[in-house]
Amino acid sequence: MKKIMLLGALLFSAMVPLAQAAQDTIRIGIEAAYPPFAMKTPDGQITGFDYDIGVALCEQMQVKCVWVEQEFDGLIPSLKVRKFDAVLSSMSITPERLKSVDFTKKYYHTPAKLAMKAGTVVNDPLVDLKGKKVGVQRASIYDRYATEVMAPAGIEVVRYGSQNEVFLDLAAGRVDATLADVVNIDDGFLKTDAGQGFALVGPDYTDNQYFGDGAGIAVRKGDKATADRFNAAIDAIRANGKYQQVQDKYFTFNVYGD
Repeated sequence: MKKIMLLGALLFSAMVPLAQAAQDTIRIGIEAAYPPFAMKTPDGQITGFDYDIGVALCEQMQVKCVWVEQEFDGLIPSLKVRKFDAVLSSMSITPERLKSVDFTKKYYHTPAKLAMKAGTVVNDPLVDLKGKKVGVQRASIYDRYATEVMAPAGIEVVRYGSQNEVFLDLAAGRVDATLADVVNIDDGFLKTDAGQGFALVGPDYTDNQYFGDGAGIAVRKGDKATADRFNAAIDAIRANGKYQQVQDKYFTFNVYGD
């Protein structure tokens, strides 16, 4: 009997670490085609601000990160069917998205902007862009704004699977402009050879209804435990200097915002 009890205790003690290991793994969805927030190195590894912040958060929470790549328009559907536990992919916290997922607090906040041929003057985009083609990433906040505000004003909206595809067509002259995150335009296009001769134009886009309260980490509706863990970790890395360290690797300004 004592041997049986001892064997049972040993089996139980062996199972506990396994259970804890399963509980301490967080699967995170990301689109790795959005520099400087997420992109691939020449050897195929994910890198970028989003990725490094995610790694820092997982280290703070003492969990194992498992990154799952997904095209941006499939991130929320895949989250809802439990392909992963959270989305950390420059996803803005908007009223529309809050209908289907929950979010943590923001981990950065930057405005949207138009990019066009250098020298183009845009005072009133809804007037000055009438009849022109504006490229946007499908299912993004920029897509929603362009669809609901620009298209009714006579602007042709062209949708793409990734923002990199938009930049390719902008450089080739197949679209006249793109509406996207100002940092992504600057780092992912204007600073590249393809972006020479193009510039940021027009006003900043900050309407909360469309552009939200910054980028947050999406979790499934009602998953307060996961959101709370991430929120505590965001606060911690901002307090201990790790956030600043990651930010300074990619930016020369306060990407967190006010």
